[in-house]
Amino acid sequence: MPLVKTWQLIAVSAVAGLALSAATVAAAGPWDSGQRKAERVKAASWGRTGGADHGADTATALPQAAPSAPGVLAGVRPAGAGSGDASGDQAGAADSGALAAALRPLLADPALGTARGASVIDTATGKVLFEAGAREAMTPASTVKIATAAASLAALGPDHRIRTTVTPGAGPGQIILVGGGDPSLTAKKKAPAGSGGSLVALAADTAQALKAAGTDSVALGYDDSLYTGPVLHPIGENPNLAPVTALTADEGRPDESFSGPVKRSTDPSRDTARAFAALLKERGVKVTGEPAKAKAATGAVPLAATLSPPLAGLVERMLTHSDNDIAEALARQTALASGAPASFDGVARAIGAKLAALGVDTGGSRFADGSGLNRADKISAGLLTALLAKAADPQRPELRPVLTGLPVAGFTGTLRTRNSGGSPAAGLLRAKTGTLSGVNSLAGTVVDPTGRLLAFAFLTANTPEAGAAEKGLDKLAAAVANGS
Repeated sequence: MPLVKTWQLIAVSAVAGLALSAATVAAAGPWDSGQRKAERVKAASWGRTGGADHGADTATALPQAAPSAPGVLAGVRPAGAGSGDASGDQAGAADSGALAAALRPLLADPALGTARGASVIDTATGKVLFEAGAREAMTPASTVKIATAAASLAALGPDHRIRTTVTPGAGPGQIILVGGGDPSLTAKKKAPAGSGGSLVALAADTAQALKAAGTDSVALGYDDSLYTGPVLHPIGENPNLAPVTALTADEGRPDESFSGPVKRSTDPSRDTARAFAALLKERGVKVTGEPAKAKAATGAVPLAATLSPPLAGLVERMLTHSDNDIAEALARQTALASGAPASFDGVARAIGAKLAALGVDTGGSRFADGSGLNRADKISAGLLTALLAKAADPQRPELRPVLTGLPVAGFTGTLRTRNSGGSPAAGLLRAKTGTLSGVNSLAGTVVDPTGRLLAFAFLTANTPEAGAAEKGLDKLAAAVANGS
């Protein structure tokens, strides 16, 4: 009998090890390739939350341990399960009745203001489990970012990346920094928010290309003409949003923050070009004079380029931290992809049209911006749950980051301190918050005790006090998580 050689033993062991690893991963599933990308790039930072007025400053709060799910949780029920016989229909009706009985008194809480919209649906079957004013278009605040996310993913796909380039200018010795609208672009050596477009890398590549061509002195122009219309949001200067331009580094922030309100640059395009000039000088390229606005030639071949993370990652970061700057950038990218102007007016047309193309009812909706800072935004609770159900549809995997980017109750982003501790929703519920003065909203998903993936949305108006309204919304969401 021939001897077994050492290399044969190694090969057999390797194959066996791979098989065991594959079996382990399969058993631990299901897995979503987009799951928690934002967390992996520190989107669960314990810093200040993003967006407008999403609660008190938590900068001094200590991090909490990640909450654990109950010991046994039923698998998510596939479409059609439990509806094949009369007993299943009766059980579903009983579940709906118990949920309605639990939600109605909570929805009547005076802390929730004078107008409310509510919708809870089973994402697998589309069955309405509870609704109250679900078709009434209301000011959604930051929950409109769910619509912005769905529209941008539908228009561009989750793998799309936004380019910032440097091209030769019209005259000798001139180069032009061309903005593509990348909201992740940073001038810092270590990006505070994780991976993204890097002016540092772009300067290094540009300097290398210039030196290879025998150039060590340039005049720098910058082109931010991709976006049109006013750069200031209709609310004017605001610490929750920089002027919206196609060339902005670090969201126009003057400090090391990457989320939350802070006074912004009044001219992000010029400041970004100045930062780029300084980076070129550090790499041995002299920049003569001040950077000046210029127009890149159509079809010019770039000397160098830097890319944003895939759109899926930007969507997750936007939703987790309620990032208004990313939201407005993605809204303009949606407009560009739809052939509309990259302006607030173009956004208003493009987002509604893209959502309607997904097959959801957008009647009464208005998308005055992408972030929800504009009170002219109008959306219904029913539209929000319909979009969440679309994102959960196995036939629409490109929309999945809408779900994976939602903050986790008691754990991440703008929900880190809400429905935490002993709440039945802690660690299980994922939702987008929304807060403006007198407006509070919450919309997301949760797997209920029977294994159904439910989508819910609660919108309120004329709330007397934000803290009390948030507690009321959290009680509603916990009741959905609890199944009654």
